[in-house]
Amino acid sequence: MITFQQIEKLLYTDKSLKIGKDVIERMDKSYQFLEMFSRNKIIYGVNTGFGPMAQYRISDKDLNALQYNIVRSHSSGTGPSLKPIEVKAAMLARLYTFSLGYSGVQHQVVEQLITFINKGIYPYIPEHGSVGASGDLVQLAHLALTLIGEGEVFYKGQWQPTASVLQSEGIAPLRLQMRDGLALCNGTAVMTGIGFVNVRNARRLLHFAMLTSLLINEIASSYDDCFAEKLNNLKCHKGQQNVAATMRKMAEGSHCLRDRQQELYEQKHSEQIFDTKVQPYYSLRCVPQVLGPVWDTIANVQEVVVNEFNSVDDNPIVDIETGNVYHGGNFHGDYVSLEMDKLKIAVTKLTMLAERQLNYICHDRINGILPPFVNLGKLGLNYGIQAMQFTATSTTAESQTLSNPMYVHSIPNNNDNQDIVSMGTNSALIARKVIDNAFQVMAIYSIGLAQAVDCLQLNKKLSTETSAFYQNIRKIVPAFIDDTPKYQDIQNVYDWLKDSELNLTYQEL
Repeated sequence: MITFQQIEKLLYTDKSLKIGKDVIERMDKSYQFLEMFSRNKIIYGVNTGFGPMAQYRISDKDLNALQYNIVRSHSSGTGPSLKPIEVKAAMLARLYTFSLGYSGVQHQVVEQLITFINKGIYPYIPEHGSVGASGDLVQLAHLALTLIGEGEVFYKGQWQPTASVLQSEGIAPLRLQMRDGLALCNGTAVMTGIGFVNVRNARRLLHFAMLTSLLINEIASSYDDCFAEKLNNLKCHKGQQNVAATMRKMAEGSHCLRDRQQELYEQKHSEQIFDTKVQPYYSLRCVPQVLGPVWDTIANVQEVVVNEFNSVDDNPIVDIETGNVYHGGNFHGDYVSLEMDKLKIAVTKLTMLAERQLNYICHDRINGILPPFVNLGKLGLNYGIQAMQFTATSTTAESQTLSNPMYVHSIPNNNDNQDIVSMGTNSALIARKVIDNAFQVMAIYSIGLAQAVDCLQLNKKLSTETSAFYQNIRKIVPAFIDDTPKYQDIQNVYDWLKDSELNLTYQEL
């Protein structure tokens, strides 16, 4: 089993891959068994047509042409290409499935995939085309198309014809055999690849959501018992307990949070109306309860996506041990589809929490300690982060609408051969959009928090972790009084949130 951390390392570093002798041997045995087994037998996709066309037998002289035909005919996607990191993830998922030796493909298929990855050659894989059953047929066909030297690839920063890139690198096009074409097209690698990148980014968002939630409680001088171990452990959910424990660790060194025991229990109070809130608003006080389910959801999605990455997800399955070829539906993407829906709902709730916390620091009549919109300039003449809040609210609203489920949107197609489908890749793409929106909102919120820290001169009182976060934001966006365009500042913070090196303080999900 390959782990999340191993996949992440392969995906986000330039470490070269190579195929082991044991993998070659395993794949060769699978290929040779299928070649022998399929003689005088009817094997789907080896000597039959595809989908509803499986009722038509293919003559021996056309068997290799059949494999090319599925690749070329199914290269019919539309829209912009997936991001290179998502394409790389899909390629890793595909080659890992083949390496398990249940697909009956020649080992040269994996060698070609590894060559592309090592050379930084990323096929054009369009966003639109998959219904997520029979796997990602259309999008994987675009991947396969480049392996045989056709189509387009992203290489050295630009789109180029595959044939010219292969020629310049001295790479021979892959020659498809027996069932290579079908195996390349028939699996969940695209939705799994996108899903893995989504999980990685959602983990980062959770880290920053806990960190910024602590920082706003420092800004508001909240009582620290809302993160108390006793309180949160009485709720029997690991996510809530882990969020609270993480925030307690993040709070180490803070001189901003207040001690309820000391202030309200050990001192006498005779006043009828208290100057400070006995309990802060829910968006500040209930962070473990709100982010706890997000933690648990990300952990479960991660498990499912990694399991899918480790799965044999094509059809038919070639099993040497039992001496059989099994026909079924391991290409069905329901597991990934449902988890991507759950993930986008969780990330939308995380985004909503950040947007409400942003509103808290913007709304002077609610926070009672900051000028309107954290405006460090002249009220009426300057506007602080007023317009930035519009963007955050608008973006959050879009995510709320996008959080409607994709998993239940099955539409029969393929002459009703595919009469119930997963829409897993669509689900993963929508989850990706929701995650991207969350980073945009978090970028705006982070700038607002830094302004609030400066307004109240809190930097030296913050915890070690929130102070470091503040300093990092200030390196990107210095404190501002005058009104200037902020779109590039937001983008720069977005980039840092998404791609900076992180030393995660919370336990591994």
